[in-house]
Amino acid sequence: MPPRTPPKRSPRPLPKGEAMLTPGASGMRKGIEERSAVAMAFLYQLPRWALPIGLAALLIAGLAISGVIGAVIILVLTVFLGWLAYLSWPSIGAQARVLRVAAAVVLIGLAVLQLVL
Repeated sequence: MPPRTPPKRSPRPLPKGEAMLTPGASGMRKGIEERSAVAMAFLYQLPRWALPIGLAALLIAGLAISGVIGAVIILVLTVFLGWLAYLSWPSIGAQARVLRVAAAVVLIGLAVLQLVL
């Protein structure tokens, strides 16, 4: 009996319209959003659990590996989350903005601790 191949998962349909672009955005924001569209579409097609698991793995690795390598891993995570925060900034409220800034500050603090300790 030949081995069974798992069924192929059909891609999730992208949101309708220009949901990924901020209406009336400035030139710089519009350019960043347009350049980010392909990466965002890729992330949108991943299984819903993949991104949180990947980010948690990066955080754990960054905390587990001391020194410069751990700090770099945490900074990569910070840059990625900062990119997502930048893209979502116009559509979120003040409380969510504060949480995103606080998360970035905490991650930068953790990276500095990895360098110092």
